[in-house]
Amino acid sequence: QAQLVESGGDSVQAGGSLRLSCAVSGYTYSSYCMGWFRQAPGKEREGVAGFGSGGSTRYADSVKGRFTISKDNAKNTLYLQMNTLKPEDTAMYYCAASRISEAACMTLFQSWFDYWGQGTQVTVSS
Repeated sequence: QAQLVESGGDSVQAGGSLRLSCAVSGYTYSSYCMGWFRQAPGKEREGVAGFGSGGSTRYADSVKGRFTISKDNAKNTLYLQMNTLKPEDTAMYYCAASRISEAACMTLFQSWFDYWGQGTQVTVSS
């Protein structure tokens, strides 16, 4: 059974940075598509960044140039480095995993992700 545990969420001021971590266990981590999603109050959950098993990455337009997704296979950990944070980045952030193809992974279509963490809260104040 795959398990994903997020950490690193915090309250920061606009312009600040945070790094989220997602520790994974229970499966061959390197062969899975991994993604970060977020859900703000009153809004639908949306894809933020994806990391395919082949190494491809994809970002939502709203975070391009500010967020970076990365993996440490030795530590079985997925990261999301978030810089120049804005109040609109405030949300619960979730990591997720799936055995979908590289191309499917890059769509960040959340219904295709099978395993989810419990989330970590990011709050950005102006």
